[in-house]
Amino acid sequence: MSMWFKRVDIGEIEKAKRALPHYFSILKGDEEPNFFQAKKVSVEFDEGASLEELWQLHKKGMELLREGEFKENPEKSLLDLKVIIANKILEKCELCEIKCGVNRKESIGYCRVRESLIASDFLHLGEEPELVPSYTIFFSGCNFRCVFCQNWDISQQRVGVHYSPEEVGIKIGVAYARGAKNVNFVGGEPTPNLPFILDVLRHVKVPIPVLWNSNMYMSEEAMELLDGVVDVYLGDFKWGNDKCAIKNSKAPRYWETVTRNFLLAKDHYKAELLIRHLVIPNHLECCTRPILRWIGENLGRDVRVNVMFQYHPDYRARGEKELNRTLNYEEMLKAAEFVKEFGFKNTMVG
Repeated sequence: MSMWFKRVDIGEIEKAKRALPHYFSILKGDEEPNFFQAKKVSVEFDEGASLEELWQLHKKGMELLREGEFKENPEKSLLDLKVIIANKILEKCELCEIKCGVNRKESIGYCRVRESLIASDFLHLGEEPELVPSYTIFFSGCNFRCVFCQNWDISQQRVGVHYSPEEVGIKIGVAYARGAKNVNFVGGEPTPNLPFILDVLRHVKVPIPVLWNSNMYMSEEAMELLDGVVDVYLGDFKWGNDKCAIKNSKAPRYWETVTRNFLLAKDHYKAELLIRHLVIPNHLECCTRPILRWIGENLGRDVRVNVMFQYHPDYRARGEKELNRTLNYEEMLKAAEFVKEFGFKNTMVG
């Protein structure tokens, strides 16, 4: 077996520490999670103001955050403002790049989400070694239609339990007390649930890092709201071109959207990146190679990347000729060679 294949050992933790210093500083207690600091930025606003006016105040609030202008227990905070803006966006939803425009306070959007439903939540031990145990919250609904989705039973259906933001805030506190290293918002897809998640964080009292476990198909407006809240973007980079993305995930403008969002995330307040790429059969040259090349050239060779071999033909993939099998050894070896070719330093492979 190639030395480039993934080994879960102390070496992986050392790679993670090099790539994710802010995250590890939070774990040590040397830094606060970003949402704690967003709570300390005082912003005066009128909830009845126009969205344009609120965005202007948000811009000023983000400037105060970056300047370190904090106040303990302000009457209204930057995080409170983010909640108000996110809920106004719901009235004509543009949280993801589909921009279906549905009033999601009254109807189900393209993502199949109206009110946020939690399909499951637990201490996850199957994530990257630096993340476990991870308190993982699975929301139902998704803005993609991946033909091989392993979570299709929650991503393509409305299932789960509706909790109040206060209740989920308490659950996060309990998970932290049980040893959770982070809170991991996933799905489905967390993006349609952004207003709810921001509201949840208003009620979290423990200094737990926030992971945004996403397909990275958010709108620019959603990315602005995430700035100053997310500690680690656990971003999925699936497709190396729009043709594959449309065919297999029904995601128009995929390459433009996802590359834009990774570049935005790179510049977000204290945010770090952990990028997952699931290697897909017959998509090495069209997807794996261009994705890894782009990451290396635009995000750097020190970024934490997990090149994954866990593809399985779930959901409707058995009916797709090019997707109806697992990876073969030659494909695994080629993916590992790409990692070496592009000079990544903190990558997991396997």
